Amino acid sequence: MDTTGFKLKVASVLAGIAIAMIAAVLVYAVLYYLYGYSGIGIIGFVILIVLFMDIFQWLFGPYLIGFFYHVHPVRENDAESFLIQTVAEVAELNHMKAPQVFISEVRMPNAFAYGSPVAGKRIAVTRGLLSVLNHDEIRAVLGHEIGHLRHHDAELLLAIGLIPTLIFYFGYTTIFAGSRKGNGTSFIIAALLMAVSFLFSIMVMGVNRMRESYADINAATTIPGGAENLQRALAKIDKNSLPVKKSTASMLLFADDKRISGDVEEILERWRHQKVSLASSILSDHPHPAKRIQLLERYRQGGF
Repeated sequence: MDTTGFKLKVASVLAGIAIAMIAAVLVYAVLYYLYGYSGIGIIGFVILIVLFMDIFQWLFGPYLIGFFYHVHPVRENDAESFLIQTVAEVAELNHMKAPQVFISEVRMPNAFAYGSPVAGKRIAVTRGLLSVLNHDEIRAVLGHEIGHLRHHDAELLLAIGLIPTLIFYFGYTTIFAGSRKGNGTSFIIAALLMAVSFLFSIMVMGVNRMRESYADINAATTIPGGAENLQRALAKIDKNSLPVKKSTASMLLFADDKRISGDVEEILERWRHQKVSLASSILSDHPHPAKRIQLLERYRQGGF
């Protein structure tokens, strides 16, 4: 494994563990402060509810995704049947079994990987993606999405993704639950917890950005010409995209609030030299496109 990919893998996993541990200590400390040892029973009950929600979402979420994104499987006699062979080739390069291939009848160019033990592993590409990318660029995009499946990104993000929501609703219910410290104290702690849940959301998005970079590296290192073709694919997708809802951005190949003008080479040249501040991407599920292009450029220049 390349050094940059290994660092991103370790850093994102450790960050996920740290987020979970910090959240657990925070919730336990608040429960103990407000309710004493009886709070242990409360947190156990909450954990069971969250586990149930996590498992249900993991197992059956792919069917909801398929419904909302108008997804249908690619058949051997379809005009898009070349995707089946292409996905199989990309999966073989990644030393894994080929996932199921789907078309999403959405005009916005994008792609996403998803699945569960019930639904199996899946990759979907939108109708819009097929209309703007050539075959080599599609292969690079599939290398990115296969990377998500290979690295179990959905499972990692699912494990920590509900933590901000859990903390928010824990704070909300604290307002009405009362405590041995009095209602005034409960209200202050509840307000602080709801504010802290926003900080946890930022941390979870940071983990997602690392996993997106890790998937970009996967495309660069496993697909011949993957770095260059993924760069061009990202520029073309940006030119033809519309703003993406935050609730669905994390599962997509690309999510940006603003389109950039110019032809593909002009966009890439601009991104190669653009300086990106942390503030410009801290509230995004994906790295700033300039950072993604610069990471791939380092690979093309033999930098990792």
